[in-house]
Amino acid sequence: MSAQPTIGFVGVGSMGWPMAALLHKAGYPLQIVDASAERAQAFCKEIGGTVAASNRALAAASDIIITILPTSAIVEAVLNGPDGVLAGLRPDAVIVEMSSGVPTITRTLAEQVAAAKGHLVDAPVSGGVPRAKTGELAIMFGGSAALLERVRPVLSCMGTSITPTGDVGSAHAMKALNNLVSAGGFLIGVEALLIGKRFGLDPAAMVDVLNSSTGMNNSTQKKFKQFVLSGQYNAGFGLDLMVKDLSIALGIGKDTNTPTPFAAMCREMWAASAAMLGPGQDHTAVAKMSEKLAGTVLSDK
Repeated sequence: MSAQPTIGFVGVGSMGWPMAALLHKAGYPLQIVDASAERAQAFCKEIGGTVAASNRALAAASDIIITILPTSAIVEAVLNGPDGVLAGLRPDAVIVEMSSGVPTITRTLAEQVAAAKGHLVDAPVSGGVPRAKTGELAIMFGGSAALLERVRPVLSCMGTSITPTGDVGSAHAMKALNNLVSAGGFLIGVEALLIGKRFGLDPAAMVDVLNSSTGMNNSTQKKFKQFVLSGQYNAGFGLDLMVKDLSIALGIGKDTNTPTPFAAMCREMWAASAAMLGPGQDHTAVAKMSEKLAGTVLSDK
């Protein structure tokens, strides 16, 4: 018997791949499933682990199951059905839902998992692909203190901060609200850079000033020079996923009867950008919409 619990990892995409790789490096036996069988096979060939024949087979072989998938609807499909995770779930197994999910759906899924004699907690992450590779993600955790202590060693392989947020679903709410703040900071920062460039200021110098002043935020620190001014637009997080998260945040606002005029405008601007640019865009490409409106391009590349 392995000294480490076996982990079933569902979703080795741009975030899941480096996260699962860190778990393998830490000595955890891995069962791997991905929507792309070829990608699952590539992971196991390059990194390690075993490709599971199905979600059901993965669950039957795993003590802890991690899902990191594009939407709650996909998580729901992975868990349910004759070949779903719940059909093979071991008694007392823990499902760690690390996607950016819809809190109400997450709570429903937790009830379904409990009926199958298991546990579901939500543990979405922040930090993007660069911090997924280094194991320095910020992890939010929704669930009991006992379950947190049970999965903490696993989460600690992937993140340097683990912050309890409350009951199941609360971490997914927090993740959506975090991305709302991040998205708003990005848009206002880009507009400031465009105003400055049209005035005659150098955008790169502006970023330096913002980063040593009160205008500093995550986008000024880790996105503007790296992905916008460079013209690369390849941070590794999709524009469509940002719109999804902003929609979740607005839904929480509606459910709590909270007026959200600025958040609503922010979401509409991101959604308009996604419609204008088309599918497959990185979220940093939202700057192109502001550039088009201003008739000014920030990148000299």
